[in-house]
Amino acid sequence: MKPTLTYVALSALAMALLATGASHAKFPPPSDEAKAKAAETAAKTAHTGKVANYQLCKSSDKVAADYRAAAKKAGKAASAPVTTPPCADPGPFVYTPAPPASGAAVTAAAAPVAAAAPGAKPAAPAAAPAPAKK
Repeated sequence: MKPTLTYVALSALAMALLATGASHAKFPPPSDEAKAKAAETAAKTAHTGKVANYQLCKSSDKVAADYRAAAKKAGKAASAPVTTPPCADPGPFVYTPAPPASGAAVTAAAAPVAAAAPGAKPAAPAAAPAPAKK
């Protein structure tokens, strides 16, 4: 028995509805370590792009110089070189991570200063964090 077009269409629709339900799942936020690793990877990728642009610039300059030399050797008039900015070497990859800017670090650093002030009331204990919803 051959499946009918309606049967195939309904099956495809059911599979699409199941797939969209699964794709709306929420993932937990990335940890600080994962964020730092992602930032380093992004910086490394950006540097790789700069190196590729530098290599392209150098090879373009070499091809243009070879073209002019071959034209001069053949006795033909080559067009005047177009002025372009010099190729900028990006240097070796160096990554310096940004200091953490979390609110907990700021309040922890400010707490000893407030307690050391003369005549200041003792700091109230921090409230316990609320349990995470699942």
